[in-house]
Amino acid sequence: MRTIRYSKDVDALLIQLSNKQIDYAEEEGQLIVHFSRDNQPVLIEILDAKEFLLSSFSSLIKEKEVALP
Repeated sequence: MRTIRYSKDVDALLIQLSNKQIDYAEEEGQLIVHFSRDNQPVLIEILDAKEFLLSSFSSLIKEKEVALP
């Protein structure tokens, strides 16, 4: 089941890719990717989502490459 939810109180965008159980997570800047035991991505969290999305879209409009921190 794929779902996208936004948590306004913590400004986080949650993108669920599957219903598998989460075994571990890796964090890189504003992104946290949760993986299953078989190393498949299950959930992606984007922290400070408004800032992340606005800067990403702004870069796309300006035709710049988006670099993650």
